[in-house]
Amino acid sequence: MNSVFESIKQGLNEAIEFEQGKLPGVKVTKITIAPIHNYTAKEIKAIRTQQKMTQRLFAEAMGVSVKTVEAWETGTNKPSGIANRMFDFLTKDHSLFENFSIIARS
Repeated sequence: MNSVFESIKQGLNEAIEFEQGKLPGVKVTKITIAPIHNYTAKEIKAIRTQQKMTQRLFAEAMGVSVKTVEAWETGTNKPSGIANRMFDFLTKDHSLFENFSIIARS
């Protein structure tokens, strides 16, 4: 039991030293995460239209049901965080579905 206490105590002391800048050679990486944009029904429909997809095809590519896409586009339901991130990606890279072999156009 004493060794567990000593291990915890050592870890806490190292955390304090780190915060005080007393641990030389420790590499710190700061990550900033962009906020999630909450897409409106109009924006979602515009993304789908830009992809030249029906609601059915868009639903399949997104991994959701057609009813979900319909609900998003009418404003009945709001997309989840991960769906909103995907919309971010699609607005920045219109070929995302093709680039990741989610769809193939012929």
